Amino acid sequence: MEKWYEFFRKVSSFYHKHQQKMVIAYNVTWNLFLLLLVIGLIGFSFIGGLGAGYFASLVKDEPIRSEKELEKDIYDYSETTKVYFADNVYLGKIRTDLEREKIKIDQISEHLKHAIVAVEDEYFYEHKGIVPKAIMRAIFQEFSNSSVRTGGSTLTQQLIKNQILTNEVSFERKAKEILLALRLEKYFTKDQILEAYLNVSSFGRNSSGRNIAGVQAAAQGIFGIDAKDLSIPQAAFIAGLPQNPFAYTPFTKDGEVKEDLQPGINRMKTVLRKMFAEGYITKKEYEEALKFDLKAHLAKKKKPDIEQYPWIIYEVEKRVKDILAEQLAKKDGHKLEDLRKNNKELFNRYMALADQDMRQNGYNIHTTIDKKIYDKMQEVVKNYKYYGSPKLEKKKDPETGKTVTIEEPVEVGAVLIENKTGKIISFVGGRDHNREQTNHATRALRPNGSTMKPLAVYAPAMEMGIVQPGTVVADLPFSIGKYQPKNYGGGYHGLTSIRTALKHSYNIPAVKTYAKIISQNPVSYLEKMGFSSLAQEDYSSFSLALGAMTYGVTVEENVNAFSTFANNGEFVDAYMIEKIETQDGKVIYQHNSKKEKVFSPQTAYLMIDMMRDVIQSGTASSLKRYLSFQSDWAGKTGTGQDYRDAWFVAVNPNVSFGTWIGYDTPKRLETTYKGLTYSNRNILLWAKLMNAAYSVKPDLIDPNTSFKMPKGIVSRSYCALSGDLPSELCKKAGLVQTDLYNAKFLPNKVDKSLAYGKFVLVDNVAYQVPANAPAEFVQEGPLLKKEVLNNLGISDVSQLTKLLPSGVNLEALTLTGNRVLQDNGKAPSKVPAVKLSGTTLSWSKSGEYDVIGYRVYAAPSNSNSFKKIASIPAKNNLSISVGKSPASYYVVAVDVAGKASPPSAIVKTAQSGKTEPQQKPKQTANARQ
Repeated sequence: MEKWYEFFRKVSSFYHKHQQKMVIAYNVTWNLFLLLLVIGLIGFSFIGGLGAGYFASLVKDEPIRSEKELEKDIYDYSETTKVYFADNVYLGKIRTDLEREKIKIDQISEHLKHAIVAVEDEYFYEHKGIVPKAIMRAIFQEFSNSSVRTGGSTLTQQLIKNQILTNEVSFERKAKEILLALRLEKYFTKDQILEAYLNVSSFGRNSSGRNIAGVQAAAQGIFGIDAKDLSIPQAAFIAGLPQNPFAYTPFTKDGEVKEDLQPGINRMKTVLRKMFAEGYITKKEYEEALKFDLKAHLAKKKKPDIEQYPWIIYEVEKRVKDILAEQLAKKDGHKLEDLRKNNKELFNRYMALADQDMRQNGYNIHTTIDKKIYDKMQEVVKNYKYYGSPKLEKKKDPETGKTVTIEEPVEVGAVLIENKTGKIISFVGGRDHNREQTNHATRALRPNGSTMKPLAVYAPAMEMGIVQPGTVVADLPFSIGKYQPKNYGGGYHGLTSIRTALKHSYNIPAVKTYAKIISQNPVSYLEKMGFSSLAQEDYSSFSLALGAMTYGVTVEENVNAFSTFANNGEFVDAYMIEKIETQDGKVIYQHNSKKEKVFSPQTAYLMIDMMRDVIQSGTASSLKRYLSFQSDWAGKTGTGQDYRDAWFVAVNPNVSFGTWIGYDTPKRLETTYKGLTYSNRNILLWAKLMNAAYSVKPDLIDPNTSFKMPKGIVSRSYCALSGDLPSELCKKAGLVQTDLYNAKFLPNKVDKSLAYGKFVLVDNVAYQVPANAPAEFVQEGPLLKKEVLNNLGISDVSQLTKLLPSGVNLEALTLTGNRVLQDNGKAPSKVPAVKLSGTTLSWSKSGEYDVIGYRVYAAPSNSNSFKKIASIPAKNNLSISVGKSPASYYVVAVDVAGKASPPSAIVKTAQSGKTEPQQKPKQTANARQ
């Protein structure tokens, strides 16, 4: 206590002794402090003013953005458009340089949010957009040229840089970034800012080798899971990627796993350490996460969607682009089709805008394609063994410019359409997209051969009332100017009905029918049914009736046109894009099927009924043994010029389906390959594809209903010589046939092709009866009038036997040109080649042209007393049935003047013994009659 007292006493004594000096020193020190403080404040204000002025000069050109403008800019990032099969089955993504899928903050793993904040912005939930000390540190590092850069950007600033500004390194850009970050934090919550950041940031490549952005694309592309399911180490790995995405990404541009994953793993460990330091994970979680085997958890290499379904993806892109371009043009008051024809520059501009819109706006595109049917069809095409042999073709290499010889295989195109809606349920674009990218179903133009006959010839002609199924046409040599159509395989078929001509695909009746209607613009029917590649010269070409087109038609258009018949004559345009919607479900396009009347229901049904015959007994009759099910099919085969194309299109009440095979560079198909003709090879492929579709959806492919006959269809008989109503003579001649007709266009006159009279017959040709002709060979019956032959252009007698309709009994109808048979002035020679086979006696015709008949004589066994047993007119079939009793026979030829030949050799039954006569037969009194 005494020590403390002594201490305070000394201090007090010192103070009183030096009090005056201390007061002076205090006053000086205080005043000096105040002076320095004032000077410092003035200097700071000056420097601050200079800084503030400099900052203001840097941001003077930056507009003051409203909340809506900021929202638009921040959320304005491209998303990958997705494509779906029918029934919302995911197909894949549209091609783009960057894959991104937008995701909400509540769909993101908490681990990933923590990892991003820990490694990129530890003060994220505390600052107002910027961290001043971080900015000052960054500025100091910039001025000091420090080799260590810690960065001064918050997540907010990084978002501004990515979405509004550029990556330019400058104080101006940094100043704008700070200003906008402060403004952004004023309007948006931390979750909104973090969500936007996680959706825009780049994360390297996925297992397909594609560039990815956004955490959902990263989670799916790197680990094969959704962002909400990321574990701690997975979240840490993804969070570390934005610093240097392509250095840390585990995949190469080819989708292969990198040999050295260590840079990415080291970065992941840095993120984990930050998460632990910030308290986001426990020590145990941290240590467990460090053991994470990255390579074992990476997603398996995945083929890009374009490689899995190239035909669909490319086709969808083209169709969607057209739809969006049409919408953009319409918005500006234009019609895209008009621009296509009249303003190529503006048209191309809208197409480019549509392409950008499609690839960047993250639409959901829903198609009509049934995945299971499509997959099954591709499998059939891959395994089919009967296409035919590949052929060599010379082509110019696009890279070297040199001409090289390659092998071209037989290609295929096919389309399946639902009739009532026009939905394209499935298609076959080709055999190998890697070899040839042309879509042979929707883009390749080929002449459609005889499949054109129902579309451009017979249906329009029936609609106009020019023909009906029972109309008769002469299939005989024919020409129009220099054009001379020929039938497949050559040859002619005489008088034939339209039904028969279609069933067997005769060419001449089709061209003759087309010639009757060409002045009434039958091509307009093709236009109504969606043919889009018609050239001006096609409108006046007679060969169009046989499918010879300047450019051709796609399989889709051809099949679509046939569906018109299944739809009671109404055309429903085929389509593949069902709807297009935004990611939030807003529909920006919805297809609406429209019907256009092309034919009456009566014409459509008659065409269906005629095409049924094609399958039942015509050129497609092989189909029945190939199909694993039966349906009410009606169809038509087709062959291109010089056998370069093979077609088959058929419809039932539900669907229309068609196939085409041929070479890309048109070449002749092999007539026969592995025992099958080119047509049967195509029909077999058609059947296999339909069997595959049937195995998936039998109710769709094989409906339990048939085509319904509309009112106004009636059955009528007609004469097969003319198509007119049958006369009594036509009935007597056995020439009456029956068919279906549109009640509006029934035959209204009676056939006048025949007359009744007497004649003699030689080789089925009738001649006038000479005065001295033996009565036994004179016949009576129907005769074809000469003027009929003249009208048909028949002058050569050899053509007459080819004239009658198939199946008609030639003996019931005699053909005549009022010809007179002249006597050659001598008796006929002996009848040759008489023989007896069982109970049939036959012989060869006499070598004399004036022979009008034969007399047959018989005698009992062991007798020489022959009697005439028959008189047979001269005809092609020279034979007679005789009894079983033992007897001998010989034959005598008789000419137009009544002169008889010597008896032929005698033939005897087995019981009669020898076949040569032992003596000259004794003729009875009437032997010369």
